[in-house]
Parts: sequence; structure tokens; C-alpha cells
Amino acid sequence: MLPLFIRSIKFLIGAAFIFVLGLALFGTVKTWIQEPPAETAEEAMHHHPKELDLPSNGPLGKFDLAQLQRGFLVYEKVCASCHSLNLVAFRNLADLGYSEAEIKKIAKDWPIKQPVQDPKAGTWGERDNLPSDRFPKVYYPGTGTPPDLSLMTKARHDGAAYVYSLLTGYNEKPSAENLKKFPEFAKTPDGMYFNPYFANLNISMPPPLTGDDQVTYTDGTRATVDQMAKDVSAFLVWTAEPTMQSRHRAGLAVVAFLLIATGLAYGAYLTVWRGVKH
Repeated sequence: MLPLFIRSIKFLIGAAFIFVLGLALFGTVKTWIQEPPAETAEEAMHHHPKELDLPSNGPLGKFDLAQLQRGFLVYEKVCASCHSLNLVAFRNLADLGYSEAEIKKIAKDWPIKQPVQDPKAGTWGERDNLPSDRFPKVYYPGTGTPPDLSLMTKARHDGAAYVYSLLTGYNEKPSAENLKKFPEFAKTPDGMYFNPYFANLNISMPPPLTGDDQVTYTDGTRATVDQMAKDVSAFLVWTAEPTMQSRHRAGLAVVAFLLIATGLAYGAYLTVWRGVKH
């Protein structure tokens, strides 16, 4: 009798627990239907990234080296003073078509130097960058290290499209309807900039691309804000995955091998079992 009684108690406790959970779920659904949550400012104003067509898109995508060089120039002249590429070495620029002499000059002339410590004195100094060095970190005393851009297109949803949209989204303002619903966004807080592609809508980074011809492209391409944003986005796709083309080639080779192996296996199956089936 005792085991039966214990099982009954366990059943009743379990049933009561399930009943309470079901009641809570029913109440939550009922409240959500009768009183749906009010739309937030983020839901009303935040935009999904714009479409960005890059040569590297898709499983057969390839890098456009000319575009990557333009993107590096935009990074060097516009972004490098605030954001580092600490997972990329200067010598990796050879993959973009830069010569050894060009890489040495870029490393030597880079405005941020490599920190070095004197082991005897215990003091820190600086030295010129070498091709084997990674791009040095950017550090602001009192504010810390701004986000590193090495993996930015991997760390954000829609990657390159997000970067492109953010860079070109500073001129977009909230609609009159949204300002009426959320009047607090009529005036952007001091030190902040409204950008509908940023999750919090207000971002502390000033517009990096302030006008056309901010950099001078050596290949004759017109350096419009839109073009510079596309080029630096393409460059950051490369920094995040410089071996993308090799991975694509390996993937295609594997798929081709599997298709051929499947055909051979099916042919062997027909050959081996032909006599048995007939």
C-alpha cells in the first residue's frame, strides 16, 4: 500500500505542477492578446541593413583586389585613427596585391607605432612597425580601446551590409510619425548621433565619411561616400576571412568528389547486385 500511496502523491504533485504551468501560460497568452505590448522606439525606427552586392557574396564569391585596395585606403585614411585591425599583419596585405616594398613603407609610415618595453629600465617606448607586426591597437587614455574591426563583419548580423548601412545612415532622420510617438528622439543627446541602423539608434561615433573625395583613389574611381562605404565594407569582409576563396574552392572540390563518389557507388551497387536481383 505504501508504494502505491507514494506514487499517487507523486502523480498529484506532478499534475498540480503541470496545471499551474498551464494556467500561467494561459494567463500570459490571454494578457498578450488583450493588451499587446506597446511598440518600442527600436521596433519603430531601427532599420534592417540595406542590400549590398559584393563580388565576395555567395558560395562562388571572389574578392575584387582593386576594391579591397580601395577599401584598405579608406580604412587607412579614415578609420585607422580610431579602430585597429589587431588580427591582421601588415604582411597580409600581400594578398591584396601589394609588393614587399609597398608593405614595408606602409608599416614604417603607419602613424601608430609598436609599443616596446626596456627590460632594464622597465619603461615603455615605441618603434616603427615591421611587415611581420600586426596592425597596432588604438588606445585612448581614459576611454579605453575602441572596437577592433578585424572580425566586425562576422560579429554583426548581415556583416558587410551592416557596416555599409551604418556608414551611410547618418543622414537618415526619424519620420514625423515616429517623432510624434517618441518625442524624446526629436533632439539627439549631446555627443551622440542618430543612426537607424545602429541597435540603440543613437551612436557615439561621429560620421566617418563626411563627404565625397575624402580619399583619393589611385585607380581613378570616384570616391563618393557610397563608394567608400562599399569598398571599406568589402575590405572588412577580407579581414574577417582572408582565406574565403580557398574555402570556397575546397568546398566545391568536396562537393564534386561526393557527387562522383556517389555515382561510382551507385554503379558498383548495380554491378554487384545485378545477378542476385535477376
